[in-house]
Amino acid sequence: MSVFQSVSQLASWTGVCPGNNESAGKRKSSRIPKGNVYLKTALVEAAHAAARTKGTYLRDKFHRLKARRGYKRAVVAIGHKILVSIYHMVSQNVSYNDLGDLYLDKLNQNHLTRNLVHRLERLGYTVTLTLEQKAA
Repeated sequence: MSVFQSVSQLASWTGVCPGNNESAGKRKSSRIPKGNVYLKTALVEAAHAAARTKGTYLRDKFHRLKARRGYKRAVVAIGHKILVSIYHMVSQNVSYNDLGDLYLDKLNQNHLTRNLVHRLERLGYTVTLTLEQKAA
């Protein structure tokens, strides 16, 4: 990994780097760049498998991205996340620690609660929230 000075250089060389090709409100082509075809293919296949693995952070992130951006872009984004984690694991000699499928829900708990209450109210329900007491 010493060939690449940063993870962004590795992602660019691989061809899974995120891009923002928009200027003055005009969107240009958003195709992923050419890169190492074999590594990019392996990352996309790994992203497909990660999207189907139950109870993982990558699956939850994939479904959130798919809802906003579409299936193919979400797969490439998850491939990028896998590449970033591999870079850090190899360069810092640490093992992979999955955050779990509830990580993003816990991170934005107030935001998630507010959105779910608004969705129920739009359906015609009256919602009152009470905090559950933990049993000792």
